Amino acid sequence: MTIGSYYVWTIGCQMNKADSERLESALDKLGMKPQSNPQSADLIVLNSCVVRQSAEDKVTGMLTSLKPIKNTNENRVIALMGCMVGPNSDSLRSKFPYVDVFMRPQEYEPLIDFLGEKFGIETEGCLSDLTSSRQDIATYIPIIHGCDEFCSFCIIPYRRGRQKSRTIEDIAKEVNHLTSRGVREITLLGQTVDAYGHDLEDPRDLSDLMLAIHDTEGLDRIRFLTSHPKYMSDKIIDSIADLPKVCEHINLPFQAGDDEVLINMRRGYKSSDYKDLVQRIRDRIPNVSLATDVIVGFPGETEAQFESTLALVRDIEFDKVHIAAYSPRANTIAIRKMPDDVSSLEKKNRVQRLEQLQKNISEKINRQLLGKTLEVLIDQKVKDKWQGRTRNDKLVFIETQKDYLGKTINVEISKTGPWSLQGEIKN
Repeated sequence: MTIGSYYVWTIGCQMNKADSERLESALDKLGMKPQSNPQSADLIVLNSCVVRQSAEDKVTGMLTSLKPIKNTNENRVIALMGCMVGPNSDSLRSKFPYVDVFMRPQEYEPLIDFLGEKFGIETEGCLSDLTSSRQDIATYIPIIHGCDEFCSFCIIPYRRGRQKSRTIEDIAKEVNHLTSRGVREITLLGQTVDAYGHDLEDPRDLSDLMLAIHDTEGLDRIRFLTSHPKYMSDKIIDSIADLPKVCEHINLPFQAGDDEVLINMRRGYKSSDYKDLVQRIRDRIPNVSLATDVIVGFPGETEAQFESTLALVRDIEFDKVHIAAYSPRANTIAIRKMPDDVSSLEKKNRVQRLEQLQKNISEKINRQLLGKTLEVLIDQKVKDKWQGRTRNDKLVFIETQKDYLGKTINVEISKTGPWSLQGEIKN
């Protein structure tokens, strides 16, 4: 028997995307070739997300669709990885008996060992360097795995484990390797990325890491996400302001605008603390753009408490807001101690109201960029348009026949919308 091709399906956060790229790197080293659909692959891997029920339902649907594909070829290997796989996978094995391998986040060995034993493949060394093998202009680098916060709504600590930082030396080596292959922008990843380094034997922080990799040859831009307000120190803020390659964009989830809800969420700060932090950031970095995450319909959230969230969004005027309706997750503190008492209809209504508010704010902010010239790093072509991002993480499209992939160019903005911009090259 031989196994020569693979297909990886990924859903969820940027960390999942990075995990998939690392697995693909290992499979490439085994001589396997990627396929564009599961039907033509010898190995099918699903990288799962269960942060919300909607994501879990999509994974379940995809897994179910693979059963007839497996039946057509018993030697085809199906693997499930990611946050759906907990410490005990017995229930998953019972529900999906046609899945061959179950892997927790960042644990690639079960699949590699299975392939080696089943197909007689020499696997030694394929996990020694899991730098992504993709030829991308912008890519992600996980720098801290897991989370120690145990917010009451979140399943991540139960599935990805406690916080564990990589060393600066290890990350710097990966950055050098990526830039030598043409990567120009890196995003440093973590569930709480600004907690980076606190757990190391020689404690460091995110600002130390950004300084260490800043002068890497070929590296144009550094980004990071996702941050937690309690770890966003003045030292990190100063690094964003002072280091030229660090982009002026911060994703800083606040989750709710009401203090009682924040206590129930176990977020560790008040809304006034969050506002003070935003003010410190804007005082130090006047041209910063801000994104955030919000959960609506959390257990016990009243209309008045939701109005506090609307007021905070109105007051701060974020560039982007990622909105989610509360979704009960197994084993979390919230599902064990708090009734899910906000109706689905009311959650949907609150999502829509917040989306409309943020759309208006984003339109207002982006409209101010009309006619301005912005620095854009072109990272891909979508149909007949080149696509890139500004330092403030604004998505920009330009139409031109010339090849600008990987180039940083000046673009005069000719059209604005709430979610993207269009422009023309400025010579």
